[in-house]
Amino acid sequence: MRAVVQRVIRASVKVDGKIIGEIGQGILLLLGVEENDDDKDLEYMCDKVPNLRIFEDENGKMNKSLLDIGGSLLVISQFTLLGDARKGRRPSFTQAARPEKAIPMYERFIASMREKNIITETGEFGAEMKVDLVNDGPVTILLDSKRVF
Repeated sequence: MRAVVQRVIRASVKVDGKIIGEIGQGILLLLGVEENDDDKDLEYMCDKVPNLRIFEDENGKMNKSLLDIGGSLLVISQFTLLGDARKGRRPSFTQAARPEKAIPMYERFIASMREKNIITETGEFGAEMKVDLVNDGPVTILLDSKRVF
């Protein structure tokens, strides 16, 4: 699984001009599922995202997690994170999981966040979405469950 973690002051997602998910302070998470991802990859993301210490403490150091600050999470499915643009000019998406695999993993990730009592909003899998955010910092972190970076 691959993710882009953005620390935000606020974020929202629209489908057909209507806001379907909206949060205040927290994380906007763009999440992509790879064809060969398994339960270990899902567990990695389910642990890493809510515990990633990217929020400032009383001394201005990034020392607090989403759980520590009681922040919210907006999760957006994004297969294009698995795009490979090393050859040619058009990315290849062959490593992105098909919906029959990606949707259940995406939904399990969301359920895990809600089980941790994190307010979790979502986009709509496979929909054309418009995402609006105010990136705080800006702080943007890349995660990959295979630890390729």
